[in-house]
Amino acid sequence: MQVLFVTFQIPCVTTAHRGQYRCKVFNLFHEVWSERKRPDSTCSCWICAVKGFIVNVACFLCDVFSVHIFCLNCFHSFRNPMADVHELSNLLRQMDFKVVSLLDLNWQEMHSAVTEFLLLLGKGVYGLLYFAGHGYENYGNSFMVPIDAPASYTSEHCICVQNILTRMQEKETGLNVFLLDMCRKRNPNDEVVVQPGLLKVTANIVFGYATCVDAEAYEMREEDVSNGIFISFLKRHICQDEKVTVMLDRVAEDMGRLEITRGRQALELRSNLSERRSLTDLIQTSDCSAASSARNLQWAVAHVLPKSHFIHFECGVKVQLGFAAEFSNIMVIYTRILDKPKEIASCSAQLTDFPEDVDIDLKKSNQATLVEAGSLLLIKEQLPSPELPGLYTRICSLQRLKKELTFAVCLRYIYVNLEEEVEEKQAVTVGKPLVSKLNLHQPRTSSASSSLSLDSCTLSEVSSLSEEFASLASNLSSGSRRGTPSTGCQPIAGHTGTNNQPRSHYTPRDNLE
Repeated sequence: MQVLFVTFQIPCVTTAHRGQYRCKVFNLFHEVWSERKRPDSTCSCWICAVKGFIVNVACFLCDVFSVHIFCLNCFHSFRNPMADVHELSNLLRQMDFKVVSLLDLNWQEMHSAVTEFLLLLGKGVYGLLYFAGHGYENYGNSFMVPIDAPASYTSEHCICVQNILTRMQEKETGLNVFLLDMCRKRNPNDEVVVQPGLLKVTANIVFGYATCVDAEAYEMREEDVSNGIFISFLKRHICQDEKVTVMLDRVAEDMGRLEITRGRQALELRSNLSERRSLTDLIQTSDCSAASSARNLQWAVAHVLPKSHFIHFECGVKVQLGFAAEFSNIMVIYTRILDKPKEIASCSAQLTDFPEDVDIDLKKSNQATLVEAGSLLLIKEQLPSPELPGLYTRICSLQRLKKELTFAVCLRYIYVNLEEEVEEKQAVTVGKPLVSKLNLHQPRTSSASSSLSLDSCTLSEVSSLSEEFASLASNLSSGSRRGTPSTGCQPIAGHTGTNNQPRSHYTPRDNLE
């Protein structure tokens, strides 16, 4: 038997290559067609961040639409948007933003996330939305594409950025910043002219587009996890104590020096900002209103991780479960053996029986390293010391969890001088971790109150979080009013100097569908 391998490559995929592909194998007597396949898609992500007028409010970091949203697992192949969200969320936290990072949201979850974000806004709050992934622009309106959009998607399947801005203005925000790291090509399938709500003349709006009108946004393709082009330059300047537009101008100048994208991609800045407002502006101190305190407490409750669990088995083995957040809807569970009797020669503890709501790659669960478990980002500082051997399991799509997260710890062990393996199981319930409390899978209305109720939290959680925000308010008491000079924030180590060299491979961020 002869085996023939044929590879079909498209060096630079564009929207013109959209469609389904099949392979035909034939001879004089017979022919066979393969199943229809679509080209791999990249991820998309968006970040909504808000900085409170009195206290920090929230930042929604959404790798929403498949940071990749186009395919539940596509970010394993195209990882730049996920790295971008992780990087930008860390930088925003340094500037006292509250951050929510969400990956792989469908249309309903995106709408719910936007509504939750708007509920955390208030008068004078700085609001920022960052999106990286699939998108397009028609008649001056920008659209972000969710993971469940059909191949020939239109505006009804997507989220209109200008509509979000209109709703943000209703909150009397102090600054509205939109950073859109996506293509701005026209969508030939969409001839509808969307009419967003009438915008107010507020002189506090900034749009930073990663590319020009009717152009594509690119991302680098490397073996290691790296940032996209826009974030590679944005992270060098975003923490500087400069007016937002001045900061973005410097990003544009740096991008313009990148040889491989010259003539293909250039940052475009649109703004009516009339005051000197920076993302590093200190939060104004004042007596915290009840509404502001409630918003902050609500945000904190939606980011509670389960406490470390200690499981005792009848055979005498003690197992520890540790928890860490990779994103706001992705959690890593660390399992390790703490103690075992001398009569047991060897044992291992693995996690099984997870609910269908969450997304778990069974082939990558219970792995010896974070990389083997599918985690592309280093979160070791949140996990126990690696001195003792353990296993990692990564749980995704927590926003779809409808009930408390329940799974089983399966212990397998062998007694000394015996060959037969013994198995014990114990069920574990850890509540609704992170943003699963928000119930983003449920429909929202723009005027509806948050689906999150503080009653869903334990008294100890509420007490602990209340103390945390009381301490935060105390620490901010020495801060200056918004708009006065602040010390700013230096980029984290390693941000500069590593992206100056051009990389030889690039691909449009939004057309790998």
